[in-house]
Order: sequence, then C-alpha cells, then structure tokens
Amino acid sequence: MAGHAVPHFQNDAGHPAIAIGVKEFMCVGANPPFDHPHIFLDMGDESEKICPYCSTLYRYDPKLKADETNPAGALYHPNAA
Repeated sequence: MAGHAVPHFQNDAGHPAIAIGVKEFMCVGANPPFDHPHIFLDMGDESEKICPYCSTLYRYDPKLKADETNPAGALYHPNAA
C-alpha cells in the first residue's frame, strides 16, 4: 500500500497540543477503533488549527519534517490489510 499523500496524525496519548511540520494534514483522533472521521485540516496563513472532532491543537513548526511530531509518536500509520 502506498503512503498517504497528505500526512495523517493521531492523538492516542491525549496531548493538548501537537507540533507538526506541515500545514495541510488529516486528523484521525485516536487510533482505530477509537478514531473519529478522518478530517482534512488546512492552517492556511495561520500557525495553529484545532480539530473540531477531538479538540487537538496542532501547531506548525517549520523545523519539523512532514513525518515528525513533537511530542513524538503522533504520526498515524494505518495497519496493512
């Protein structure tokens, strides 16, 4: 299976805020089966965005790569079928 064109992030640990290295992304909430609808979010000109489903605050950090998060471990990896 090919990787996601748009990075997907999850928040199993319940962090109030997660720094990410992209401004366009998908939030899945927690890992399945506790996820919410996988929603596309775009920060636009802003540097923060709150997911309307799980209330996770995502903050853009240009020092991070597209697959990095702070705290670490919030990049979503779907299980292979």
